Amino acid sequence: MSPTLAQTGYSSTVPSTHGSIDPVPVAPSEIAVGVIIGRASEYFDFFVYGLASVLVFPALFFPFVDPLTGTLYAFAIFSLAFIARPFGTSLFMAIQRHWGRGTKLTVALFLLGTATAGIAFLPTFQSMGVFAIVLLAFFRVLQGLAFGGSWDGLPSLLALNAPKGRRGWYAMLGQLGAPIGFMVAAGLFLYLHLNLSTEDFLSWGWRFPFFAAMAINIVALFARLRLVATEEYTQLLDERALEPIGTLEMLGSQGYNLFIGAFAALASYALFHLVTIFPLSWIALEASQEIPQVLTIQIIGAGLAIIGTILSGVIADYFGRRTTLAALALLIAVFGLFAPRMLSGGEFGQDAFILLGFALLGLSYGQSTGTVTAKFLPRYRYTGAALTSDLAWLFGAAFAPLLVLDLSVRFGLVAVSGYLLSGAACTLLALWINRHIKPLTPRNLARKAS
Repeated sequence: MSPTLAQTGYSSTVPSTHGSIDPVPVAPSEIAVGVIIGRASEYFDFFVYGLASVLVFPALFFPFVDPLTGTLYAFAIFSLAFIARPFGTSLFMAIQRHWGRGTKLTVALFLLGTATAGIAFLPTFQSMGVFAIVLLAFFRVLQGLAFGGSWDGLPSLLALNAPKGRRGWYAMLGQLGAPIGFMVAAGLFLYLHLNLSTEDFLSWGWRFPFFAAMAINIVALFARLRLVATEEYTQLLDERALEPIGTLEMLGSQGYNLFIGAFAALASYALFHLVTIFPLSWIALEASQEIPQVLTIQIIGAGLAIIGTILSGVIADYFGRRTTLAALALLIAVFGLFAPRMLSGGEFGQDAFILLGFALLGLSYGQSTGTVTAKFLPRYRYTGAALTSDLAWLFGAAFAPLLVLDLSVRFGLVAVSGYLLSGAACTLLALWINRHIKPLTPRNLARKAS
């Protein structure tokens, strides 16, 4: 039988029929499942778009330029969602303050479904010209806004209530969504590539993953809505003062924490798209391997990332989360030094880059959140965790495929090393600064105000 929240530090109270306050047991496994489902569905959607930016969009939306330029244009539009996410978070936090958490998630659900379906039905450049590109960018921005609004607070609830000595384990649960989402998205594209001709894939096959993304996200968001709208979880969130704070207030009182939190995870986020999206684009443009072969290696890599993410929870609980994150930033830096040699080393080297990169990604990304957000006062953690994640994606991952591909073509694969080394340096510096900042307490805030 699964332990209840009361047995593991998770508890809620609601009035009984006799007027007393009785504990309401809620299994932590329910929160964990909600977190994993929600994150996996989001990452599936983003990776469907990311993979399509390499395999589909250059040919269908940018046929008037060479493949390299078309891919760079597609990556530019890819980044728009990450730019929009912080604005989506701010907008939907306001919606929650006025109309509640359920309304916020419902609006985000329909906006996400509309945007993803819009991409699935998009005409191509051949039939609509530049307006097709404008629509692609428009729906991509809507996706970013919707994902900003899909923050449900469950990861924050897990982090605040994690049993002593198990914080690393609970922190990695939500991060499992990334490799799971990629594995499903890459598997779907691999299936289509193996079973459709190039003409059929570019004609109609590429649209199917977007239909699947729309369906998966709607089901996942309804499952999360059903979870967070219950009286028990509402009580838990209220007890922990997880409030939808306004962005201006967050920036005014917690701005330094937001940016330190974003940069503390930068090594992991810098690696994120350099092992998922960038290698596929580089290999496709170089024609050094067949696309199905690359996707197969990446699916295996996603499996290694899942294992690495799980192991990160055990490692972090033993050595400490900050130590684990710093050590992995150093390993990412070392990996970055050897990246050009591997990527230019033929099939064996490219496969080694992907597999090693995914393994490091799992270990680092598993603990990339929460190390700094623990500095927030409880009432700021709900919004602070969302905005910190948004900023980490924006600074570390949003432009990675675009910048690294462009710089690699111009100056060589040393650009991969430079990008990863800069991410590792930012992580180490942010962790050092974070270590020397005293945690915020009501007493510290009162002294600051006086």
